[in-house]
Amino acid sequence: MSSSVQLFRDQKYHELKGQCIQQRRLFEDPEFPASDESLFYQSAPPRKVEWKRPKDLCEDPYLFVNGISSHDLHQGTLGNCWFVAACSCLALRKTLWQQVIPDFNEQEWDPKKPDRYAGIFRFRFWCFGEWTEVVVDDLLPTMDGKLIYCHSNVKNEFWSALLEKAYAKLAGSYEALDGGSAADAIVDFTGAVAESIDLVQGKYGEIISEQMKLFEDLLKVHKRGGLISCSITASSGSTNEVETEMGLVIGHAYSVTAIRKVRLGERLIFSFKAEKLFMIRLRNPWGKREWNGAWSDNSEEWKKVSNSERKSLGLTLENDGEFWMTFEDWCKNFTDVDICRIVNTSYFSIHKTWERKMMHGAWTKNSEPLLNRSGGCFDNKETFLQNPQYIFDVKKAEDKVLVSLQQEDRRKYKKEGKGDSIPIGFEIFKVEDNRSYRLHKLTVQERVATSLYINTRTVFLKRILKQGRYILIPTTYHPGIITKFILRLFTDVPSKLRELKADKPKMTCWSLLCGYPRRVTQIKILSAEGLQRQDRSGGADPYVLIKCENQNMRSPVQHDTTSAIFDTQVIFYRKNIDSPIIVQVWNSNILCDQFLGQAVLTASPSDPREQQTLQLRGRGSQEAAEVPGHITIKVFSSDDLVEL
Repeated sequence: MSSSVQLFRDQKYHELKGQCIQQRRLFEDPEFPASDESLFYQSAPPRKVEWKRPKDLCEDPYLFVNGISSHDLHQGTLGNCWFVAACSCLALRKTLWQQVIPDFNEQEWDPKKPDRYAGIFRFRFWCFGEWTEVVVDDLLPTMDGKLIYCHSNVKNEFWSALLEKAYAKLAGSYEALDGGSAADAIVDFTGAVAESIDLVQGKYGEIISEQMKLFEDLLKVHKRGGLISCSITASSGSTNEVETEMGLVIGHAYSVTAIRKVRLGERLIFSFKAEKLFMIRLRNPWGKREWNGAWSDNSEEWKKVSNSERKSLGLTLENDGEFWMTFEDWCKNFTDVDICRIVNTSYFSIHKTWERKMMHGAWTKNSEPLLNRSGGCFDNKETFLQNPQYIFDVKKAEDKVLVSLQQEDRRKYKKEGKGDSIPIGFEIFKVEDNRSYRLHKLTVQERVATSLYINTRTVFLKRILKQGRYILIPTTYHPGIITKFILRLFTDVPSKLRELKADKPKMTCWSLLCGYPRRVTQIKILSAEGLQRQDRSGGADPYVLIKCENQNMRSPVQHDTTSAIFDTQVIFYRKNIDSPIIVQVWNSNILCDQFLGQAVLTASPSDPREQQTLQLRGRGSQEAAEVPGHITIKVFSSDDLVEL
């Protein structure tokens, strides 16, 4: 966790608590007063709400009674089962909840030292890339002496009600928490990377191979401390909070509390006609209604398994509201799953360690095209490249890359009627290996990945990318929309992620002396065919060397072939436009590399921009003697340095 913690509304917990103890009064938060404006931004309460402190609701209040558990929680009248599901997930992981509830022992009620209680508590949330501490008083909204929102199933336990109050303060009001997403809350609790999967669209209920891939992925996420929740989206015509015939509640967030791949013993293989069971355990935040299909509490399946076998298989139930299902049934009955990966960036871990880079950015509007940064998605051909652009490198032959794009939390704008998330997404292009200025036109670059475009707070993508340089372009779906975002990129080896801000080389005093570029040239080397054989087996290990003025760019070596596919791209800003560009093909050898031939290019703006195949020649001018082999290339040149 980052050592620097931001203070929400600049409220200092220890200072405020000290003042209250000294003045022998209980804290009342002026920033989130015990009044209707903290409850609602548009609707009014059906009846009068009374704000009461825990000691007015029971005799011996505590933050935790018998520790923290995912069964402590019940949803109140607010439509925030998603918040309760997120809290249930959080409670499963000690290292995570201790980050959200710092120094919980110091905050706990101490009956031996009643004078240390000041009615003030603090919680920490990961807000837009920074840990933020939120201070609250303990005046809680009640009706008829009962808490009306999130509460514990133990009357004198208050951690969840106070956590919810701090979260409501961050969002602007309790009502702003109505109808949120469990994934967003888990990200705010942990700084995790969120991914949403549509089980129906991905046909996970039908395609067994996809189902198994998802099972292995979820098993790994769960083992590594990630948090998972799922729900059933109401189809048009049906309504939320209605039970399906299988006993599941529509529009309701369930937390996943266990995932098991179970190998069965001989007796059970005979009973179930399978060697393995793929099982998932869920909890309903209401703690009541449950699944009534296969493996539900009183089903036939459990009758075949003795109590001792249940224990040894790990198929135990902790409490009410918790139930097991087969993974296949889960894929068929639920429609959406939110996965929150706790991405491991610690070097002292037994698990895979990721390199993380995080950038804060914004979509901003400007009538000058080169300064505009809100060009909309790829469909907006004229303006798409007028977005922030980020460059990164994949250093290995191939690397798994995780990308998370998160927009600013818009709940605080609900009062103004602008609380909905904006549709966002991103594109990734493989670009020239030496590009260091913004991209102005798509020519030789390869579009390698497109995220979903969706109006959720976070968009996530995982991809395996080949070695090379890439540009990532985050966008809003429609052009001209202004908002902030954070971009997180995780790779196996450092990616050097950075924003491209300059459009072309900078004019300096030095460039007045040594000359400033007059032409930009892009080259893509697609392939080389019919090269001279170099070894006994009749192959070669060719690579390409591209020379321009005093710059040399080299492609990776292609092994054991006389017809190599390179797909290498380069870009040059040229001062001396009469000096040609030379593309050479070499054979890689342990002792000494052999020259196989070259092509000399004038690369002027009037040259054809179509793909061309050139005869390889010996060293010298364009008229040098022919040698075996051809090279296929594309060349683009322009005297406008911001065209390409």
